[in-house]
Amino acid sequence: MRTHLIYKLTLLIVLVVNSAFVLAQNAQIQRVNPTNWWVGMKRSTVQLLLYGPNAGTLTYSVNYPGVKLVKAHTVENPNYAFLDLTIAPTTKPGTLQLVGKRGSQTLTKPFELNARDKSPKGQGVSAADFIYLIMPDRFANGDPSNDKFSDMADPNADRSNPFYRHGGDLAGAGQHLDYVKDLGATAIWFTPVLENDQPLTNEGGSMRSAYHGYGFTDHYAIDRRMGGNEAYKNFVKKAHTAGLKVVQDAVYNHVGINHWFLKDIPMKSWVHQWPTYTNTSYKYQPITDPHGAESDRRVTTDGWFVPFLPDLNQSNPFVANFLIQHALWSVETFGVDAWRVDTYMYNDQPFMNRCNQALLDEYPKIHIFGESWVDNVVDQAYYTRNKIDFPFKSNQPGGLDFVLYSSMLDALKQKFSWSDGVNRFYQALAQDAVYQDPTKLVTFLDNHDTDRYLSVIGEDFDKYKIGLTWLLTTRGIPSMYYGTEILMKNFKSPSDAEVRKDFPGGFSGDKENKFETAGRTDRENEAFLFVRKLATYRRSNPAMHSGKLMQYLPQDGTYVYFRYDGTKTVMIATNTNEKEISLDTSRFVERMNGVTAAKNVLTDETISDLKLIKLPAKTALVLELTK
Repeated sequence: MRTHLIYKLTLLIVLVVNSAFVLAQNAQIQRVNPTNWWVGMKRSTVQLLLYGPNAGTLTYSVNYPGVKLVKAHTVENPNYAFLDLTIAPTTKPGTLQLVGKRGSQTLTKPFELNARDKSPKGQGVSAADFIYLIMPDRFANGDPSNDKFSDMADPNADRSNPFYRHGGDLAGAGQHLDYVKDLGATAIWFTPVLENDQPLTNEGGSMRSAYHGYGFTDHYAIDRRMGGNEAYKNFVKKAHTAGLKVVQDAVYNHVGINHWFLKDIPMKSWVHQWPTYTNTSYKYQPITDPHGAESDRRVTTDGWFVPFLPDLNQSNPFVANFLIQHALWSVETFGVDAWRVDTYMYNDQPFMNRCNQALLDEYPKIHIFGESWVDNVVDQAYYTRNKIDFPFKSNQPGGLDFVLYSSMLDALKQKFSWSDGVNRFYQALAQDAVYQDPTKLVTFLDNHDTDRYLSVIGEDFDKYKIGLTWLLTTRGIPSMYYGTEILMKNFKSPSDAEVRKDFPGGFSGDKENKFETAGRTDRENEAFLFVRKLATYRRSNPAMHSGKLMQYLPQDGTYVYFRYDGTKTVMIATNTNEKEISLDTSRFVERMNGVTAAKNVLTDETISDLKLIKLPAKTALVLELTK
């Protein structure tokens, strides 16, 4: 019932342009988005959204050398105007005045055209990187003064409540960059830090906050509880100084119900409209199904994700421009290096191609990887550059590899058989031919939306090490969810909050500080050092991240593959059985090529005879072959 009431409220806010709107005597311009722009961008046009009482009733002009007002658009709501500007390559930085006139009234609004700085931005992430995923509200609190604000829709902060904000922020994350770097990670991916001035919403019978960050209410403001825009700029600079890259989490599909532009919506077509509330089916099959019904496809893509996250209509050119320009503005303003896209498959795909291309044109090295939660290779390939004859061709460079994620977990949970157990992992990689470049896929064992990895594998530490060995030695860009390295666990029962617990030591009053060796148990330290050892080796050896991959058919619960380049060959040999075996290596002569010795990367021991390799039960060995 409460969900239905939320939707009714949403309809009142989103669907109705007040027909009884009475024109005020005077017009105002209260907002301009983007908030600024730059000279020297490859994209020479920008569309300004102007908002304020009767802002759309003014006649606009711009008088600034090199800047031309091509067109001023009026829309259904007279409180909005959209101005198309072109910026010549020779334009100098400075402040231009947007001049609006109506009758005897003249308004001016300054708009900054800045010079682009030379700080690193859009550097991208590649298979040479190792991404550490952080939910900032749950990681570390560096500034308790910004935990809550009485003038925000959700004024709560209470660590005893799993659904409320806990106070983690950008300052806290910045205080632990040494920890992330020591682990061996080279990039940090935050769940969104944009303003989420959302009220508490009823989810599953509990009132929950938007601490996760996926309900934007202002695209041009970093949430005050994270520290604001300057805190984000400072964090990125600090991370870059430490040699770490930053991945920004983007959301195009929807916004929070409390977004400022939904309170006085520009036009009815700004969001997807339905006669009655229509939720997405969450079914991905209708999108690629050659026999599918258009009505099913539309429900998938245009249905709302949940009642309090209105679905944006990206086929509306004003919406599309707003989102694309925000993406460019974010990279240029904050200097982020890569772009993770939430709920990628629910977006209008031609729009996604436009947005991806705009980012790639401006920042050729930037990496873009979206979330398309599917369970087969064909559907996953649809949302990235692929070699399949689809009627629509995606230009997304990468993507989150949900297929490999599920196959690795199955390999650890299932008994070995013709198609199960470790065969699942092998089979997923055996289909890599459908991608233009599978090394651009981001791999993982868990994240903020899944059960914790350790719990999924029954808290079996031997299996834990096998999975992490695979993650850090197979193809792709590995990603690790915060706390996996110190054995944080739990299932998403009764809610996501169970897998989003605070990092011990990140908050005042914590009894344990697991950022420090002394605060961790022996087993937790063993796990941390295991990850660090593999991650450091991977980073230092191009064969491990940029070399070729050759895998052999699994046999009797064993699975062997090699990473190699012109200078080095590394053998990864896995025994998923409950008993030790002796692995006859004569089968791998194609890659071993007469090599008789190896170094055990994890123990630094030398193996002088490789004819038979002892593989203990539930073990993965990483062997650097030597002459």
